Amino acid sequence: MSTTEALLEQIGKLTLVEAADLVKKMEEKFGISAAAPVAVAAVGGAAPAAGGAAEEPASFNVVLKGFGDKKIEVIKVVREITGLGLKEAKDLVEAGGKSVKDGVAKAEAEDIKKKLEAVGAQIELKAV
Repeated sequence: MSTTEALLEQIGKLTLVEAADLVKKMEEKFGISAAAPVAVAAVGGAAPAAGGAAEEPASFNVVLKGFGDKKIEVIKVVREITGLGLKEAKDLVEAGGKSVKDGVAKAEAEDIKKKLEAVGAQIELKAV
């Protein structure tokens, strides 16, 4: 078994929360974009589908509804979460109703929501 196959097998054994945490750490370490969590959430969400019962959505979009009275703090948190530049993060915050991050696992979406609400933003989680 190659190193890559062994690594993929180990990743396959992770829970969805652990996989989301791994993706977040990889984003930080390697400076990669948010496209990776979509793939991990899709792979992690596909496995438990055998139950047939109504299931909780596998991924969510985090939508910024408003920034309250602490716009600068909200912009800082948006930059931290998305990796956007200052102008792009400012434009996103001021536009309102825009998605901050798409296709993330529930645990990561709730974490992002907590961070943004802590600085006064109004957030909505939309299941996808």
